[in-house]
Amino acid sequence: MAVTTDRTTTEEHASSPPARLSLTPGTAPGLLDGAWWPRSRDLSRELPALAARLDQSWGRVTRVTVNPAFWPMIPRKVPVTGHTVHVGWFTNEQDPHKLLVFSYSADRLDLLIIPPETDPAAAARLMSAATDPGGLLTASRLMEDERAADDATESRDREEEWETEGGTAPPPAGNPTGPPRSARGV
Repeated sequence: MAVTTDRTTTEEHASSPPARLSLTPGTAPGLLDGAWWPRSRDLSRELPALAARLDQSWGRVTRVTVNPAFWPMIPRKVPVTGHTVHVGWFTNEQDPHKLLVFSYSADRLDLLIIPPETDPAAAARLMSAATDPGGLLTASRLMEDERAADDATESRDREEEWETEGGTAPPPAGNPTGPPRSARGV
């Protein structure tokens, strides 16, 4: 995938709603420190709200890194209230479903990125799974598990709909339907 890097920064951004963020309680070690559910795939628009939320509770955000797989444009710098956040990207080294957030104190948060188009119920499940203290699933594994659960639910729903609408399974191959040929007078 081609990566577009935006070298411009603008001082004025439309104010965005608060970040949809969930962090792991306490300091339990795990592969993820929480989850972030942006409203779009526009980092210039989404990062200020995330940084503002983290600046208050965690410390000033100085840098973030992403995998460009799901981001159409990656700005090099994003102005936030009172400072600038530098943005980097890694294609092979970083899980495409993870955002790394760094602060002045050299702390790092590993956040699951929930795609903006995700159903609210699925997003809630993913946020809960990502904030499980001591969780051992990677960001991509959580996304795969959610997709598999969603596919299974969709398949079960289609089967239930088929059964309630009077559908029946076709006869096994080689088994004729109806009375035997001799009973039909043939």
